[in-house]
Amino acid sequence: MLSAFLEDAAHFPGGHAAGIASPSSESEVADVLRSASAVLPIGAQSSLTGGATPMGEVLLGTSRLNRILEIGSDWARVQAGVTLADLDAALRAVGKYYPPAPTFTGAFVGGTVATNAAGAATFKYGTTRDWVRAMTVVLASGDARRIERGGVKASSLVPVPTYRMPAVPKNSAGYFAAAGMDLIDLFIGSEGTLGVITEVTLRVLPRRPALCHAFVTFADRSAALAFVAGLRRASHAVAVSAIEHMDARCLSILREDGVDRQLGVPIPDDSAIALLVTLELPAGTDAEQAFDEIGRAHDGSPPDTPLVRLCRMLDEAGVLERVEIAVPGDSARAEQLLAVREAVPASVNARVGRAKHAIDPLIAKTAADMVVPFDRVGDLMTMYDEEFARRRLDAAVWGHISDGNLHPNVLPRSYSDVESGKDAIMTFGRAVIAMGGSPLAEHGVGRNPVKQALLGELYGDRGVAEMRAVKETLDPDYKLAPGVLFPRR
Repeated sequence: MLSAFLEDAAHFPGGHAAGIASPSSESEVADVLRSASAVLPIGAQSSLTGGATPMGEVLLGTSRLNRILEIGSDWARVQAGVTLADLDAALRAVGKYYPPAPTFTGAFVGGTVATNAAGAATFKYGTTRDWVRAMTVVLASGDARRIERGGVKASSLVPVPTYRMPAVPKNSAGYFAAAGMDLIDLFIGSEGTLGVITEVTLRVLPRRPALCHAFVTFADRSAALAFVAGLRRASHAVAVSAIEHMDARCLSILREDGVDRQLGVPIPDDSAIALLVTLELPAGTDAEQAFDEIGRAHDGSPPDTPLVRLCRMLDEAGVLERVEIAVPGDSARAEQLLAVREAVPASVNARVGRAKHAIDPLIAKTAADMVVPFDRVGDLMTMYDEEFARRRLDAAVWGHISDGNLHPNVLPRSYSDVESGKDAIMTFGRAVIAMGGSPLAEHGVGRNPVKQALLGELYGDRGVAEMRAVKETLDPDYKLAPGVLFPRR
Protein backbone atom coordinates (compact mmCIF):
# COMPACT_ATOMS: atom_id res chain seq x y z
CA MET A 1 0.00 0.00 0.00
CA LEU A 2 2.74 2.45 0.98
CA SER A 3 4.57 1.98 -2.32
CA ALA A 4 1.71 3.69 -4.17
CA PHE A 5 2.51 6.95 -2.35
CA LEU A 6 6.27 7.11 -2.89
CA GLU A 7 6.20 9.09 -6.13
CA ASP A 8 4.21 12.12 -7.27
CA ALA A 9 3.42 13.27 -10.81
CA ALA A 10 6.91 14.72 -11.21
CA HIS A 11 8.50 11.23 -11.06
CA PHE A 12 10.89 12.68 -8.48
CA PRO A 13 13.41 9.93 -7.62
CA GLY A 14 14.20 8.33 -4.27
CA GLY A 15 10.82 8.42 -2.56
CA HIS A 16 10.62 6.60 0.77
CA ALA A 17 8.47 7.07 3.86
CA ALA A 18 8.38 6.10 7.53
CA GLY A 19 4.69 5.32 7.23
CA ILE A 20 1.37 6.82 6.27
CA ALA A 21 -1.45 8.28 8.34
CA SER A 22 -4.91 9.02 6.98
CA PRO A 23 -6.68 11.15 9.58
CA SER A 24 -10.39 11.84 9.24
CA SER A 25 -10.63 14.78 11.62
CA GLU A 26 -8.76 17.87 12.70
CA SER A 27 -7.93 16.28 16.07
CA GLU A 28 -6.42 13.25 14.36
CA VAL A 29 -4.28 15.54 12.20
CA ALA A 30 -3.07 17.21 15.39
CA ASP A 31 -2.24 13.83 16.95
CA VAL A 32 -0.08 12.92 13.95
CA LEU A 33 1.81 16.20 14.13
CA ARG A 34 2.44 15.85 17.87
CA SER A 35 3.71 12.27 17.59
CA ALA A 36 5.89 12.39 14.44
CA SER A 37 9.24 14.11 14.04
CA ALA A 38 8.82 14.74 10.30
CA VAL A 39 5.54 14.92 8.36
CA LEU A 40 4.75 15.45 4.69
CA PRO A 41 1.13 16.50 4.04
CA ILE A 42 -0.18 15.13 0.72
CA GLY A 43 -3.36 15.40 -1.30
CA ALA A 44 -3.79 13.84 -4.73
CA GLN A 45 0.01 13.86 -5.26
CA SER A 46 -0.44 15.67 -8.57
CA SER A 47 2.57 17.83 -7.75
CA LEU A 48 4.91 18.54 -10.66
CA THR A 49 7.77 19.61 -8.37
CA GLY A 50 8.47 16.57 -6.19
CA GLY A 51 6.80 18.40 -3.31
CA ALA A 52 4.50 15.43 -2.68
CA THR A 53 7.27 12.81 -2.82
CA PRO A 54 8.33 11.68 0.69
CA MET A 55 11.95 11.59 1.79
CA GLY A 56 11.60 9.55 4.96
CA GLU A 57 8.75 11.48 6.60
CA VAL A 58 5.44 10.15 7.81
CA LEU A 59 2.96 10.84 5.03
CA LEU A 60 -0.16 12.66 6.19
CA GLY A 61 -2.81 11.90 3.58
CA THR A 62 -5.91 14.08 3.49
CA SER A 63 -8.13 11.78 1.40
CA ARG A 64 -10.43 11.02 4.36
CA LEU A 65 -11.01 14.74 5.03
CA ASN A 66 -13.45 14.67 2.17
CA ARG A 67 -16.72 16.22 3.34
CA ILE A 68 -18.47 19.19 1.78
CA LEU A 69 -19.60 20.86 4.98
CA GLU A 70 -21.84 23.71 3.87
CA ILE A 71 -22.73 25.74 0.79
CA GLY A 72 -24.00 29.27 1.22
CA SER A 73 -25.21 31.96 -1.14
CA ASP A 74 -21.74 32.85 -2.39
CA TRP A 75 -19.41 30.52 -0.49
CA ALA A 76 -18.66 26.86 0.14
CA ARG A 77 -17.00 25.36 3.22
CA VAL A 78 -15.23 22.08 2.53
CA GLN A 79 -12.61 19.80 4.02
CA ALA A 80 -9.16 19.73 2.45
CA GLY A 81 -9.52 16.29 0.84
CA VAL A 82 -12.53 17.19 -1.32
CA THR A 83 -11.62 16.89 -5.00
CA LEU A 84 -12.31 19.69 -7.42
CA ALA A 85 -14.56 17.31 -9.37
CA ASP A 86 -16.69 16.59 -6.28
CA LEU A 87 -16.78 20.28 -5.40
CA ASP A 88 -17.94 21.15 -8.91
CA ALA A 89 -20.67 18.48 -8.83
CA ALA A 90 -21.99 19.70 -5.48
CA LEU A 91 -21.98 23.32 -6.61
CA ARG A 92 -23.56 22.51 -9.97
CA ALA A 93 -26.43 20.78 -8.17
CA VAL A 94 -27.34 24.05 -6.46
CA GLY A 95 -26.61 26.35 -9.41
CA LYS A 96 -23.20 27.59 -8.30
CA TYR A 97 -19.69 27.68 -9.74
CA TYR A 98 -16.06 27.81 -8.53
CA PRO A 99 -14.15 29.39 -11.44
CA PRO A 100 -10.40 29.34 -10.68
CA ALA A 101 -9.96 25.56 -10.46
CA PRO A 102 -6.81 24.32 -12.22
CA THR A 103 -6.95 21.87 -15.11
CA PHE A 104 -6.65 18.63 -13.11
CA THR A 105 -10.05 18.06 -11.49
CA GLY A 106 -8.73 15.19 -9.34
CA ALA A 107 -6.72 17.68 -7.28
CA PHE A 108 -7.74 18.16 -3.66
CA VAL A 109 -8.99 21.57 -2.55
CA GLY A 110 -6.42 21.66 0.25
CA GLY A 111 -3.62 21.00 -2.22
CA THR A 112 -4.78 23.78 -4.51
CA VAL A 113 -4.77 26.22 -1.60
CA ALA A 114 -1.39 25.01 -0.33
CA THR A 115 0.11 25.67 -3.76
CA ASN A 116 -2.02 28.72 -4.69
CA ALA A 117 -2.99 26.75 -7.77
CA ALA A 118 -3.72 28.56 -10.99
CA GLY A 119 -4.70 27.44 -14.44
CA ALA A 120 -6.45 28.38 -17.64
CA ALA A 121 -9.11 30.63 -16.08
CA THR A 122 -6.58 32.76 -14.21
CA PHE A 123 -6.84 35.15 -17.15
CA LYS A 124 -10.33 36.13 -16.03
CA TYR A 125 -10.59 35.03 -12.41
CA GLY A 126 -7.13 35.21 -10.86
CA THR A 127 -5.49 32.47 -8.79
CA THR A 128 -6.83 30.40 -5.89
CA ARG A 129 -5.67 33.08 -3.43
CA ASP A 130 -8.35 35.48 -4.68
CA TRP A 131 -11.11 33.01 -3.75
CA VAL A 132 -10.11 31.85 -0.25
CA ARG A 133 -12.18 33.45 2.51
CA ALA A 134 -11.14 31.35 5.50
CA MET A 135 -9.27 28.22 6.49
CA THR A 136 -8.44 26.00 9.41
CA VAL A 137 -4.79 25.07 9.65
CA VAL A 138 -3.03 22.79 12.12
CA LEU A 139 0.44 24.06 13.00
CA ALA A 140 3.54 21.92 13.55
CA SER A 141 2.87 22.05 17.31
CA GLY A 142 -0.51 20.40 16.79
CA ASP A 143 -2.41 23.57 17.60
CA ALA A 144 -5.30 24.35 15.24
CA ARG A 145 -6.03 27.87 14.08
CA ARG A 146 -9.09 29.24 12.29
CA ILE A 147 -8.07 32.15 10.04
CA GLU A 148 -10.47 34.47 8.24
CA ARG A 149 -9.58 36.94 5.53
CA GLY A 150 -9.37 40.43 6.99
CA GLY A 151 -9.09 39.07 10.51
CA VAL A 152 -5.41 38.98 11.47
CA LYS A 153 -2.30 40.52 9.93
CA ALA A 154 0.63 38.21 9.20
CA SER A 155 2.99 40.57 11.01
CA SER A 156 1.29 39.66 14.29
CA LEU A 157 2.72 36.14 14.01
CA VAL A 158 5.81 36.17 11.77
CA PRO A 159 8.41 38.54 10.34
CA VAL A 160 6.94 39.35 6.92
CA PRO A 161 9.54 39.12 4.11
CA THR A 162 10.49 42.38 2.40
CA TYR A 163 11.16 41.15 -1.15
CA ARG A 164 9.03 42.50 -3.99
CA MET A 165 7.01 39.93 -5.94
CA PRO A 166 6.93 40.26 -9.75
CA ALA A 167 3.86 41.99 -11.21
CA VAL A 168 2.50 39.08 -13.25
CA PRO A 169 -0.83 37.20 -13.07
CA LYS A 170 0.73 34.12 -11.45
CA ASN A 171 3.54 33.64 -8.97
CA SER A 172 4.05 30.48 -6.95
CA ALA A 173 7.49 31.19 -5.57
CA GLY A 174 7.69 30.59 -1.85
CA TYR A 175 5.87 32.65 0.74
CA PHE A 176 3.58 35.50 -0.25
CA ALA A 177 4.84 38.86 0.98
CA ALA A 178 3.24 42.29 0.94
CA ALA A 179 2.99 45.22 3.33
CA GLY A 180 0.04 44.82 5.68
CA MET A 181 -0.82 41.36 4.32
CA ASP A 182 -3.41 39.08 5.92
CA LEU A 183 -2.21 36.03 7.84
CA ILE A 184 -4.33 33.81 5.58
CA ASP A 185 -2.16 34.77 2.60
CA LEU A 186 0.93 33.40 4.32
CA PHE A 187 -0.48 29.87 4.31
CA ILE A 188 -1.89 30.04 0.77
CA GLY A 189 0.94 28.84 -1.46
CA SER A 190 3.20 27.75 1.41
CA GLU A 191 3.31 24.16 0.06
CA GLY A 192 2.55 22.49 3.39
CA THR A 193 5.68 23.86 5.07
CA LEU A 194 3.90 26.05 7.64
CA GLY A 195 0.81 24.05 8.56
CA VAL A 196 -1.66 21.38 7.45
CA ILE A 197 -4.81 22.84 5.94
CA THR A 198 -7.83 20.84 7.08
CA GLU A 199 -10.75 23.04 6.03
CA VAL A 200 -11.30 25.88 3.55
CA THR A 201 -14.08 28.36 2.86
CA LEU A 202 -14.12 29.40 -0.80
CA ARG A 203 -15.95 32.20 -2.54
CA VAL A 204 -18.20 30.89 -5.34
CA LEU A 205 -20.37 32.43 -8.04
CA PRO A 206 -24.15 32.12 -8.04
CA ARG A 207 -24.55 30.69 -11.54
CA ARG A 208 -22.38 28.65 -13.86
CA PRO A 209 -22.00 30.27 -17.29
CA ALA A 210 -22.62 28.36 -20.52
CA LEU A 211 -19.16 27.27 -21.65
CA CYS A 212 -18.16 27.23 -25.31
CA HIS A 213 -14.79 25.80 -26.43
CA ALA A 214 -13.00 26.45 -29.72
CA PHE A 215 -9.94 24.46 -30.84
CA VAL A 216 -8.08 26.07 -33.73
CA THR A 217 -4.71 25.43 -35.39
CA PHE A 218 -2.46 27.96 -37.11
CA ALA A 219 0.22 27.25 -39.68
CA ASP A 220 2.08 30.39 -38.57
CA ARG A 221 2.96 31.06 -34.93
CA SER A 222 3.25 34.82 -35.28
CA ALA A 223 -0.27 34.91 -36.71
CA ALA A 224 -1.49 32.92 -33.70
CA LEU A 225 0.18 35.33 -31.28
CA ALA A 226 -1.44 38.27 -33.06
CA PHE A 227 -4.80 36.51 -32.79
CA VAL A 228 -4.31 35.90 -29.06
CA ALA A 229 -3.36 39.55 -28.56
CA GLY A 230 -6.59 40.56 -30.31
CA LEU A 231 -8.64 38.20 -28.15
CA ARG A 232 -7.05 39.60 -25.00
CA ARG A 233 -7.94 43.16 -26.06
CA ALA A 234 -11.50 42.08 -26.89
CA SER A 235 -11.86 39.67 -23.96
CA HIS A 236 -14.95 41.34 -22.49
CA ALA A 237 -16.70 41.67 -25.86
CA VAL A 238 -15.89 38.05 -26.78
CA ALA A 239 -16.42 36.71 -23.22
CA VAL A 240 -13.04 34.96 -23.18
CA SER A 241 -12.06 33.32 -19.88
CA ALA A 242 -9.04 31.32 -21.05
CA ILE A 243 -6.72 30.71 -24.00
CA GLU A 244 -4.51 27.62 -23.93
CA HIS A 245 -1.82 26.76 -26.44
CA MET A 246 0.15 23.73 -27.66
CA ASP A 247 3.24 24.03 -29.84
CA ALA A 248 4.16 21.99 -32.94
CA ARG A 249 5.95 19.30 -30.92
CA CYS A 250 2.91 18.88 -28.67
CA LEU A 251 0.76 18.40 -31.76
CA SER A 252 3.14 15.86 -33.26
CA ILE A 253 3.00 13.90 -29.97
CA LEU A 254 -0.79 13.85 -30.20
CA ARG A 255 -0.56 12.50 -33.74
CA GLU A 256 2.09 9.92 -32.72
CA ASP A 257 -0.24 8.65 -29.99
CA GLY A 258 -3.29 8.74 -32.24
CA VAL A 259 -5.10 11.14 -29.93
CA ASP A 260 -6.40 13.21 -32.84
CA ARG A 261 -7.99 10.13 -34.42
CA GLN A 262 -9.34 8.74 -31.15
CA LEU A 263 -11.04 12.01 -30.27
CA GLY A 264 -12.00 13.04 -33.79
CA VAL A 265 -10.14 16.34 -33.56
CA PRO A 266 -8.19 16.98 -36.78
CA ILE A 267 -4.68 18.41 -36.49
CA PRO A 268 -3.37 19.39 -39.94
CA ASP A 269 0.24 18.44 -40.68
CA ASP A 270 1.20 22.09 -41.23
CA SER A 271 0.09 23.15 -37.73
CA ALA A 272 2.70 25.25 -35.95
CA ILE A 273 0.53 25.91 -32.91
CA ALA A 274 -2.96 25.18 -31.63
CA LEU A 275 -5.16 27.28 -29.37
CA LEU A 276 -8.00 26.19 -27.12
CA VAL A 277 -10.24 29.19 -26.43
CA THR A 278 -12.92 29.12 -23.74
CA LEU A 279 -15.87 31.52 -23.88
CA GLU A 280 -18.32 32.06 -21.04
CA LEU A 281 -21.70 32.75 -22.62
CA PRO A 282 -24.78 33.82 -20.66
CA ALA A 283 -26.22 31.10 -18.45
CA GLY A 284 -28.98 29.31 -20.31
CA THR A 285 -27.41 29.63 -23.77
CA ASP A 286 -28.14 26.33 -25.53
CA ALA A 287 -26.80 24.55 -28.60
CA GLU A 288 -29.59 25.74 -30.89
CA GLN A 289 -28.96 29.38 -30.01
CA ALA A 290 -25.19 28.95 -30.43
CA PHE A 291 -25.52 27.34 -33.86
CA ASP A 292 -27.86 30.15 -34.89
CA GLU A 293 -25.22 32.69 -33.85
CA ILE A 294 -22.50 30.83 -35.77
CA GLY A 295 -24.70 30.96 -38.84
CA ARG A 296 -25.15 34.72 -38.45
CA ALA A 297 -21.38 35.13 -38.22
CA HIS A 298 -21.11 33.63 -41.71
CA ASP A 299 -23.76 35.82 -43.34
CA GLY A 300 -23.08 39.03 -41.39
CA SER A 301 -26.54 39.25 -39.84
CA PRO A 302 -27.06 41.03 -36.51
CA PRO A 303 -27.13 40.94 -33.55
CA ASP A 304 -23.51 40.97 -32.48
CA THR A 305 -22.84 38.40 -29.73
CA PRO A 306 -19.63 37.06 -28.17
CA LEU A 307 -19.76 33.90 -30.30
CA VAL A 308 -20.45 35.88 -33.46
CA ARG A 309 -17.50 38.15 -32.67
CA LEU A 310 -15.21 35.15 -32.13
CA CYS A 311 -16.20 33.59 -35.44
CA ARG A 312 -15.59 36.87 -37.26
CA MET A 313 -12.16 37.21 -35.66
CA LEU A 314 -11.34 33.65 -36.74
CA ASP A 315 -12.48 34.50 -40.24
CA GLU A 316 -10.36 37.66 -40.33
CA ALA A 317 -7.36 35.58 -39.23
CA GLY A 318 -8.01 33.13 -42.08
CA VAL A 319 -8.51 30.12 -39.79
CA LEU A 320 -12.29 29.76 -39.62
CA GLU A 321 -12.09 26.53 -41.61
CA ARG A 322 -9.55 25.13 -39.13
CA VAL A 323 -11.69 25.52 -36.01
CA GLU A 324 -13.59 22.89 -34.03
CA ILE A 325 -16.28 24.31 -31.74
CA ALA A 326 -18.06 22.68 -28.82
CA VAL A 327 -21.22 24.72 -28.29
CA PRO A 328 -22.95 24.97 -24.90
CA GLY A 329 -24.80 21.76 -24.13
CA ASP A 330 -22.57 19.58 -26.32
CA SER A 331 -20.73 18.05 -23.37
CA ALA A 332 -19.39 15.14 -25.43
CA ARG A 333 -17.60 17.43 -27.87
CA ALA A 334 -16.40 19.69 -25.08
CA GLU A 335 -14.87 16.69 -23.32
CA GLN A 336 -13.08 15.72 -26.55
CA LEU A 337 -11.57 19.16 -27.05
CA LEU A 338 -10.51 19.40 -23.41
CA ALA A 339 -9.10 15.88 -23.61
CA VAL A 340 -6.81 17.00 -26.44
CA ARG A 341 -5.30 19.61 -24.15
CA GLU A 342 -5.04 17.17 -21.23
CA ALA A 343 -3.46 14.50 -23.43
CA VAL A 344 -0.38 16.66 -23.99
CA PRO A 345 1.02 16.71 -20.41
CA ALA A 346 -0.23 13.15 -19.86
CA SER A 347 1.65 11.92 -22.92
CA VAL A 348 4.81 13.82 -21.99
CA ASN A 349 4.71 12.56 -18.38
CA ALA A 350 4.17 9.00 -19.65
CA ARG A 351 7.25 9.32 -21.86
CA VAL A 352 9.30 10.58 -18.92
CA GLY A 353 8.07 7.69 -16.79
CA ARG A 354 8.92 5.13 -19.48
CA ALA A 355 12.38 6.62 -19.92
CA LYS A 356 12.94 6.50 -16.16
CA HIS A 357 12.11 2.81 -15.98
CA ALA A 358 13.64 1.69 -19.29
CA ILE A 359 16.72 3.92 -19.66
CA ASP A 360 17.89 5.36 -16.34
CA PRO A 361 16.16 5.47 -12.92
CA LEU A 362 17.67 8.92 -12.34
CA ILE A 363 15.56 10.41 -15.14
CA ALA A 364 12.91 12.78 -13.76
CA LYS A 365 10.50 15.32 -15.14
CA THR A 366 12.54 18.23 -16.48
CA ALA A 367 10.26 21.16 -17.06
CA ALA A 368 9.72 24.81 -16.33
CA ASP A 369 6.71 26.87 -15.35
CA MET A 370 7.39 30.47 -16.28
CA VAL A 371 5.30 33.57 -16.78
CA VAL A 372 6.19 36.87 -18.46
CA PRO A 373 4.23 40.01 -19.30
CA PHE A 374 2.21 39.12 -22.39
CA ASP A 375 4.13 41.46 -24.66
CA ARG A 376 7.22 39.31 -24.06
CA VAL A 377 5.60 35.94 -24.88
CA GLY A 378 6.98 35.88 -28.42
CA ASP A 379 10.48 36.57 -27.09
CA LEU A 380 10.11 33.75 -24.56
CA MET A 381 8.99 31.29 -27.24
CA THR A 382 11.90 32.21 -29.48
CA MET A 383 14.34 31.77 -26.60
CA TYR A 384 12.93 28.31 -25.83
CA ASP A 385 13.28 27.29 -29.48
CA GLU A 386 16.83 28.52 -29.84
CA GLU A 387 18.17 27.15 -26.56
CA PHE A 388 16.61 23.71 -27.01
CA ALA A 389 17.89 23.54 -30.60
CA ARG A 390 21.38 24.58 -29.50
CA ARG A 391 21.40 21.80 -26.93
CA ARG A 392 19.78 19.30 -29.34
CA LEU A 393 17.04 18.57 -26.84
CA ASP A 394 13.63 17.20 -27.76
CA ALA A 395 11.09 19.44 -26.03
CA ALA A 396 7.40 20.31 -26.06
CA VAL A 397 5.92 23.61 -24.92
CA TRP A 398 2.35 24.31 -23.89
CA GLY A 399 0.57 26.53 -21.42
CA HIS A 400 -1.84 29.29 -20.56
CA ILE A 401 -0.89 31.72 -23.28
CA SER A 402 -3.51 34.28 -22.26
CA ASP A 403 -1.54 34.74 -19.01
CA GLY A 404 1.90 34.63 -20.64
CA ASN A 405 2.48 31.33 -18.78
CA LEU A 406 4.44 28.73 -20.79
CA HIS A 407 5.56 25.22 -19.77
CA PRO A 408 8.63 23.92 -21.62
CA ASN A 409 9.12 20.18 -21.07
CA VAL A 410 12.14 18.11 -22.05
CA LEU A 411 11.53 14.65 -23.53
CA PRO A 412 14.66 12.92 -22.20
CA ARG A 413 16.40 10.23 -24.23
CA SER A 414 19.16 9.88 -21.62
CA TYR A 415 20.12 11.24 -18.23
CA SER A 416 22.44 13.69 -19.97
CA ASP A 417 19.33 15.24 -21.55
CA VAL A 418 17.98 15.79 -18.04
CA GLU A 419 21.19 17.53 -16.97
CA SER A 420 21.28 19.67 -20.11
CA GLY A 421 17.59 20.47 -19.66
CA LYS A 422 18.23 21.70 -16.11
CA ASP A 423 20.92 24.05 -17.36
CA ALA A 424 18.56 25.32 -20.06
CA ILE A 425 15.86 26.01 -17.46
CA MET A 426 18.27 28.06 -15.37
CA THR A 427 19.08 30.09 -18.48
CA PHE A 428 15.37 30.60 -19.15
CA GLY A 429 14.70 31.56 -15.54
CA ARG A 430 17.30 34.31 -15.44
CA ALA A 431 15.97 35.74 -18.71
CA VAL A 432 12.37 35.61 -17.46
CA ILE A 433 13.32 37.51 -14.29
CA ALA A 434 15.01 40.13 -16.48
CA MET A 435 11.77 40.42 -18.49
CA GLY A 436 9.84 41.24 -15.30
CA GLY A 437 8.35 37.77 -15.03
CA SER A 438 8.47 34.85 -12.60
CA PRO A 439 10.33 31.57 -13.25
CA LEU A 440 7.91 29.89 -10.82
CA ALA A 441 4.41 30.68 -12.03
CA GLU A 442 1.90 28.11 -10.82
CA HIS A 443 3.43 24.72 -9.94
CA GLY A 444 5.40 25.86 -6.92
CA VAL A 445 8.94 24.96 -5.86
CA GLY A 446 8.73 21.64 -4.05
CA ARG A 447 11.89 19.55 -3.77
CA ASN A 448 13.08 20.26 -7.28
CA PRO A 449 16.67 21.55 -6.98
CA VAL A 450 16.40 23.64 -10.15
CA LYS A 451 13.22 25.33 -8.90
CA GLN A 452 14.84 25.94 -5.53
CA ALA A 453 17.78 27.53 -7.35
CA LEU A 454 15.34 29.66 -9.35
CA LEU A 455 13.73 30.79 -6.09
CA GLY A 456 17.15 32.07 -5.07
CA GLU A 457 17.62 33.77 -8.44
CA LEU A 458 14.25 35.52 -8.05
CA TYR A 459 14.60 36.82 -4.48
CA GLY A 460 18.30 36.48 -3.74
CA ASP A 461 19.96 34.99 -0.68
CA ARG A 462 18.38 37.63 1.52
CA GLY A 463 14.88 36.78 0.33
CA VAL A 464 15.35 33.06 0.96
CA ALA A 465 16.77 33.86 4.40
CA GLU A 466 13.60 35.86 5.13
CA MET A 467 11.51 32.85 4.14
CA ARG A 468 13.54 30.68 6.47
CA ALA A 469 12.85 33.14 9.28
CA VAL A 470 9.11 32.68 8.69
CA LYS A 471 9.50 28.89 8.62
CA GLU A 472 11.56 28.82 11.80
CA THR A 473 9.08 31.04 13.64
CA LEU A 474 6.23 28.59 13.02
CA ASP A 475 8.16 25.33 12.64
CA PRO A 476 11.60 25.65 14.28
CA ASP A 477 12.31 21.92 14.02
CA TYR A 478 11.47 21.75 10.29
CA LYS A 479 8.90 19.08 11.07
CA LEU A 480 6.54 19.98 8.21
CA ALA A 481 7.62 19.09 4.68
CA PRO A 482 11.36 19.31 5.40
CA GLY A 483 13.30 19.92 2.20
CA VAL A 484 10.36 21.52 0.39
CA LEU A 485 11.08 25.10 -0.80
CA PHE A 486 14.59 24.99 0.64
CA PRO A 487 16.85 22.38 2.27
CA ARG A 488 16.69 21.89 6.00
CA ARG A 489 19.54 23.65 7.81
